Order: sequence, then C-alpha cells, then structure tokens
Amino acid sequence: MRDPSPLYPVSRRHLDVLTDEVGIIQHAIGSRPDPAHGYCTDDVARALQVDLLHARELGWAAVADRAWRSVRFLEEAFDVSVGRFRNFRRVDGSWLEGPGSEDCHGRAILALGEAIAEAPDGGMVAAASSLFDRALPAAQGMAAMRARASALLGCDAAMRAVPTERTADTHRLLASRLGSTFQSRPAQPWPWPEALLTYENALPVRALIVAGGYNGSRLMVDAGLNLLDWLIKAQTAPTGHLSPIGNGWWPRGGGKSRFDQQPIEATALLLAAEAAYLTTGDDRYRVTIERAYAWFLGENDLSAVIVDPARGAGFDGLTPRGVNTNQGAESTLMWLIALEHVRALRAQRLDVPSATRRLMVPAAR
Repeated sequence: MRDPSPLYPVSRRHLDVLTDEVGIIQHAIGSRPDPAHGYCTDDVARALQVDLLHARELGWAAVADRAWRSVRFLEEAFDVSVGRFRNFRRVDGSWLEGPGSEDCHGRAILALGEAIAEAPDGGMVAAASSLFDRALPAAQGMAAMRARASALLGCDAAMRAVPTERTADTHRLLASRLGSTFQSRPAQPWPWPEALLTYENALPVRALIVAGGYNGSRLMVDAGLNLLDWLIKAQTAPTGHLSPIGNGWWPRGGGKSRFDQQPIEATALLLAAEAAYLTTGDDRYRVTIERAYAWFLGENDLSAVIVDPARGAGFDGLTPRGVNTNQGAESTLMWLIALEHVRALRAQRLDVPSATRRLMVPAAR
C-alpha cells in the first residue's frame, strides 16, 4: 500500500449548506440542497453522529446547536402510537404517512446510543436516553438484519455509559438473533445469509464483532472476522485498492456489480475493520481502514477523488463515467465519519471498550 492518504481539518461548510432550521436535507443537485425530497430520519441520525465526532476536534460549543436540532428532529419523528420512527419529512415539516423502515429505526437507535455515550451535555443525554428507551420495544421485534445490527451497536454504546435492564435485554436478544443468522452458515463458497449482497454489507459484520467482544463470545467474533475477511477479499482490486460492490449488487452465483460504488460501502467497511483491529490488534485490518479511507481520495477503480475536503463535501458515488457530482447528505456524512475515525486511529485515540480489550482474539487466517 502507498503512504497513508492525507488528513484534512474538519470542515462543516457543506453541512451548513445542506442544513436548515429543521434538519439536514437528504439530497442535493450538485452542491445545492434539493428541497423536493425533504428530510429523512436516516440522515438526521447520521448527522448527529458526525456532530458527536466533530465535538472531539472543535469542542461541544461548535456543534451543540446542530446536535440539539437533530435530537429534536428524532423526537418529532417518533410516532408514539406505534413506537417507531417515521422516516421521510417534507420541507413544510409534515411527515409522509406510515412508519419508517426498520433500517431507519435501527439507525436512530444507533445515533441515540452514541449520544448517550458521548454527549458532554447532561440535558442531551437525558433526552436521548428517554427516546432511546421508548424505541427499544419495537427494536426487539425487527426482522431486518441491518436494522438489528444498527440497534445492537446502539445498545452497545449505551451500555458503556448508562446501562439499564431494558438495554441489556435488547442487546442480548439482538446479539443472539444476529449471531444465529450468521453462525449457521457454511464457510464456503457463499457464507452470506442472503442470496444477494446489497448495501452497507459490513454493518452486520461490525455488529457481530462488537457484540461478540462485549459478550466475550469467541464464536461470534470469529464469525464476524471470517465474514469480514471474505468481504475484504471480494472488494479488493488486483492492484490492492478498494473496489466496493456497486449499486447493481452481487447475487449468489452471479457477478459482482462494479458500479455505481457508494460512499456508504467504504465507510461501513472502514468501521467494521476498525472493530476487528480493536478486537485483534492485527495490522492487516488497519491496512483495510486506510484503503477504505483512500477510496474517497482517489485510490479507486477510476483514480477519481470523490470528496471536496475543503468544503467537507462527499460526492454521491463512482459511476462508469466518473464521479456523480451531486453532494447529498448520506455521501457527505459518510466522508466526514470516515475522516474522523481515521484521524482518531492515527492519533491512537480510538475508544476501546474494556470487554473488547480483554478478549483480544487472534484474527482468523
């Protein structure tokens, strides 16, 4: 691998452009927000995660107003009649009818769990804790694998800061179900429990590793590491750079889609490799972290830079014709999350939960 890609100072310029008094607009045309599609809870949750990361560099005062705006959005998104988060909201503030997806519910729980663990504001911790607790019953009944993984990671974060009986029960239930989903699979040639690899594939793998570390389960950690190794191999080009599964997906027995490559895939793999590195101490996972980060900065199939670091903006993907120059919320937030995790890695400021540190299992070979 080449020398590590450069780090950049925190820039929130594009976040400022995308965000209004309600929340972050989900889509953009070029660098301009596209109000026609309004807001979504998924991206507001991710924006809260980014604010928590930026607080480490900029201080809480620089992000507090924006973080509170996201928490208020999540409070308003929660439909008390069904105990679920709504997802899509128009620019006039009205909500589209019906509950949001299970993925939306899981992502909101993940962001709230991280707020409970990291926000230096007692009022925010209390607000996030209340909403988190009300969202847990619905999380226990979720069937979607990635939604379960997000909620499990949210429970893991909350348990490190404010453990409660309900959080512990939900953590055990989701960890057991996620573990069973993967541990029953044969090792080869297709270890994935679905017939199609789609989006954010490394998310449930990361949850397996983190939950296995928390529970002291060597079996769960090994399952996660083996799957991560498989995903890394499948998404590494012959020349060594990251080549994520494209938006045409990868069916069992079929060919892997090359384009359109999405920033969420690079960041999901980066975070899963970070969990593996913290659990095993194996430097090959650190190499994967750096390769996923370098994907944004031109070490990819088209040697194209997919971000504007000076503005803190991420482009919407890599197409056969080059970069999709729209700079929507998800892509921008994925870049900002990747940047801050790599910054922490290089500064050796990663948060290593004590249970994971105790486990420190050797990486699967």
